[in-house]
Amino acid sequence: MRSGFAATFFFYQLLLFPLFLPVSPPPPQKAAEALPSSETAIETVLRTQQDAWNRHDLDAFMAGYWNSPELTFFSGANEHKGWQATLDRYRAAYASPGHEMGKLEFSGLRSEMLGPDAAFVRGSWHLTMPDGKTPHGLFTLVFRKFPEGWRIVHDHTSAAE
Repeated sequence: MRSGFAATFFFYQLLLFPLFLPVSPPPPQKAAEALPSSETAIETVLRTQQDAWNRHDLDAFMAGYWNSPELTFFSGANEHKGWQATLDRYRAAYASPGHEMGKLEFSGLRSEMLGPDAAFVRGSWHLTMPDGKTPHGLFTLVFRKFPEGWRIVHDHTSAAE
């Protein structure tokens, strides 16, 4: 009788043992998997700007910039302060009589996150003009994340000589 009890006790231990093992919940979904990464969101802003430019839609192109008098745009030896001044500069250089916008292409994009709501972006721009000219250069951008999304708060663009 004792051996039957031991066998039964051992059998129940085997059945119940797994119930007392620590159970860990499934790993939480990483934020990067749940939402597009900041770098992806920033690149989307730039690709949206590129597409708007190529449709000759400066207003949509400017949506990638912070609509604030605090926006800064450096080009050559000139500083343009504010969203409206930046739009006026683009209109004068590319959308006024005798000026063409051409086809814009961004390349070599490199983003570096400065924090959860700030990023530094470097890249190249290349225009193909209707007359065959191909102005090009480099840019550095500072992005900030706002409730409405990522926006350029500083743009320093240079053209090749």
